[in-house]
Amino acid sequence: MTQPFPQPVLRSFLTLLACAASSLAAVSLAQAAPGAMSAPVVPSAQARAALVAQLEARRAAQGIDARHGFQVLAQHPGPDGTQVARVAHTWKGVPIFGSESVVVLDAGGRILSESASDRRAGLGKSSGTASANGAAGGPAADFSVTPALSNKTAIDAVLAALARAAGVTLTQAAAPNAELIVWPVMRSERVPAARDKPEAELNALDLQDVVDHYELAYLVHTRVYAGDKPLFRDNVVSARDGSILAEWNMVQSVVGVGHSQYNGDVPINTTLADGKYKMIDDTRGTGGQFGAMAITNANHGTSAGAVYVNDSNSWGDGKQYVAGGSTTGANGQTAAVNAMWGLMNTYDTLKNVFNWQSLDGHNTATYIAAHVNTAYDNAYYSDTCRCMFIGDGSDFNSLGSIDVIGHEMGHGVTAATSNLTYSGESGGLNESSSDINGEAVEAYARAGGKGDSVPLSGNDWMLGKEISKNATPLRWMYHPSKDGSSPDAWSSSLKRLDVHYSSGPNNRMFYFLSQGSNSDRGGDTFSQYLVKKPAAMSGIGLDKAYRIWFRANTTKFTSSTNYADARAKMIEAAEELYGKGGKESIAVQRAYAAINVGADVDE
Repeated sequence: MTQPFPQPVLRSFLTLLACAASSLAAVSLAQAAPGAMSAPVVPSAQARAALVAQLEARRAAQGIDARHGFQVLAQHPGPDGTQVARVAHTWKGVPIFGSESVVVLDAGGRILSESASDRRAGLGKSSGTASANGAAGGPAADFSVTPALSNKTAIDAVLAALARAAGVTLTQAAAPNAELIVWPVMRSERVPAARDKPEAELNALDLQDVVDHYELAYLVHTRVYAGDKPLFRDNVVSARDGSILAEWNMVQSVVGVGHSQYNGDVPINTTLADGKYKMIDDTRGTGGQFGAMAITNANHGTSAGAVYVNDSNSWGDGKQYVAGGSTTGANGQTAAVNAMWGLMNTYDTLKNVFNWQSLDGHNTATYIAAHVNTAYDNAYYSDTCRCMFIGDGSDFNSLGSIDVIGHEMGHGVTAATSNLTYSGESGGLNESSSDINGEAVEAYARAGGKGDSVPLSGNDWMLGKEISKNATPLRWMYHPSKDGSSPDAWSSSLKRLDVHYSSGPNNRMFYFLSQGSNSDRGGDTFSQYLVKKPAAMSGIGLDKAYRIWFRANTTKFTSSTNYADARAKMIEAAEELYGKGGKESIAVQRAYAAINVGADVDE
């Protein structure tokens, strides 16, 4: 989840690693039990073929030829009985990174709508450029997809660089892999109407991302531990010369009757087997590693460990874990109680409000591992297991508060749907989406965890306040700059920030959309960009705001969605849910205008 700590335990600003030509044999990798990454649900071969045939029939209208293809990646439930398919665009059978379609299908598999992030237009056109020096296959008109290096060489280069940077022995959380891709090198350019605008006056809609040129590359996934700290990276490595073109951190983290630490005595579901109670909730989720939702004891390690077991069905002592103490006794169980209550309420929020089951929409069970590492000031979602890890804290208290759990599980939903790339503006939106989920889950849980809507209030709009030892939250959604690093509004420099800071403007947008703003210039919820009437915009409530965001994220956003695209897709989602020209659509426009994304409008 959230921002780096004052004394960072895990996250630092992204750094491009230097190219390394040394082989995997030169890297000291103590082999741990590899965990295969969980695969998204893929429709049947027949259903995929039928969808691809429909998309291929549209090629001529889109100005592309038969060298352009489609690869169905995953499918998940959509609203009102529809299905949503995620489809990668390909060139000569190779996926084009960030170029994809989100297709909504009816019950018969027919396309109802298509939301696309199109980065393929230059391929097949003589005016395009393959690479900066033309060495990656000549003109883009016939861009070659034959690599000069193997995928193993690309993996070896990344692992060697990681080992040198870490300075310690690395262990694998999952076997590394590399996928050949066409990498569109992007640049921002001004739209014609904003050509002469001063930089300080630019709005998000004044810039557009365009493809500068294409590179043939490998997308390398490495999931290793440096000591006991997760070092999960995605790297883009040139398939021409092995240079590292881009890199981003894939640890999606927070820095930051059960007797719970933060919520008093709470009911938690357990399973009785052989005279022992297990912290497995067999009413939520199916399959997965433990057959249902579960809480495990990492016991200061980096793997899941065993499911919590107890002689009685009374768990925890409601107190902060004492460092060095037993992780299985009453004090150690409290972290597990925190996790189970958060897991149950997040599951119920998604299911009861959206009929969305578990993280992937298909009710696949997940789990949370408590007591990860020692005195660890972090919690994170891992794509190797589609699960969460919660630290005990050192500068912080146990990181199992309800908003933190909701946040981490929110990463799982995004991973199963839009899969927003975890860097730049899309990475900020990814983090913000989890913050939004955390606040909605907190409001739902505080109101009793029942019903099919999210109450207007009950959450505090501050991430991680409970885990802070001095009651200072990790993030203020209504006024992000209170943390000293997050901006309140979009600017052209946003994409260069760490994703835990570039999430700030979208968090503020969501607060305004839900709760409205204030016209007091000295207040925390004033926006200088709201110039229409009334000066203080009206909110539409947390339930409606959350529904609009969830619909946009699951049925419209692509992996490369940025702030400008998010605004357009949010307006579409609001109109689909509540009608065109309604107060909800207007509120979306005003909420984005309040963070310098698009123009303000009168209510």
